[in-house]
Amino acid sequence: MEINGIAHIFVTSGDFARSREFYAKLLPEFGMKPVLDGDGFYYCVGGRTAFGLRAASPEHEGERFVQERVGLHHVCFRARKREDVDRCHELALEIGAKIVHPPEEGAYAPGYYSVLFEDPDGIRLEMNFVPGKGLLADEKKADGKK
Repeated sequence: MEINGIAHIFVTSGDFARSREFYAKLLPEFGMKPVLDGDGFYYCVGGRTAFGLRAASPEHEGERFVQERVGLHHVCFRARKREDVDRCHELALEIGAKIVHPPEEGAYAPGYYSVLFEDPDGIRLEMNFVPGKGLLADEKKADGKK
């Protein structure tokens, strides 16, 4: 069995209206199109993935995400070019995201370049760019597969 990527990711928001407004500005700029937009539900598709937002159940409304608890740590979107990371940073500032780190080079892979920011619930989002095919390109060779 071999997967073909991640089909979708969902996050749950403690303030759905605020988060929906944030993601409705962010995701279409990533080339993702809203395909479902209803009461307590927002879902966009593009770039061979999908991202969904759901409202929290009533007993959890108003709560914020805690990154160091068990569960999601952050979501990283892969950019096609380095300039997209810079544009993502500008957009994050425009829509009021908290910037965790502005665009910077990282040691995760040769040429790794990323920006890290938070949505209104404190969920961390990253956009990165890795030149060429990145570390994942030679995954099969590293496993000894052809």
